Amino acid sequence: MRSHRTYTSTSATTFNDRSCEAGKERQTTTLLAPDDVRRAITRIAHEIVERDRDLSVLAIVGIRARGDALAARIQAAIRANEGVDVPLGAIDITLYRDDLTRIGYAPVVRESEIPFSVDGRVVILVDDVLFTGRTIRAAMDALVDYGRPRAIRLAVLVDRGHRELPIRADFVGKNVPTAASDDVRVHLAEVDGRDEVEIVARVPA
Repeated sequence: MRSHRTYTSTSATTFNDRSCEAGKERQTTTLLAPDDVRRAITRIAHEIVERDRDLSVLAIVGIRARGDALAARIQAAIRANEGVDVPLGAIDITLYRDDLTRIGYAPVVRESEIPFSVDGRVVILVDDVLFTGRTIRAAMDALVDYGRPRAIRLAVLVDRGHRELPIRADFVGKNVPTAASDDVRVHLAEVDGRDEVEIVARVPA
């Protein structure tokens, strides 16, 4: 059974899906449509430049596998606005995760690409969703293996709360109150063929 409700342009679109198993109904709500994603990235790019006007010391590093796509878009937005190509990199945090022993003995490790020195730079670390903070901790551990940045700032498309570590984003596309059991799904054209952010929540029986 599927029910569909469309709200005004400033509200979300909600779907209710009932799986084959009893008691497994889940509600999917669209938090960000394609235009919302574009506007959020543009705003983040503006805020980064406003905070650090000396673009010569700036660098952007995205966390694979969607943070790197967002980082490339932020770099492109800064280039369009300021005429400056900020150095861009991508980092894989798999081997730095604190739950590595729980995800299997053959984790998928992607290549990290940081073709510049991070020493003395203000590095903007980019991810799609900020949740417990453990991914960001792992990313910072991985990043400092490349050198000693002057500062590390964090940009995320969605901050959903429920932090387990004392980590806070400096630049946020959208703050979203969630339950710990909710699933926030970020879809990006470079990875998924479309731009959209959804939240999937359990519907109480």
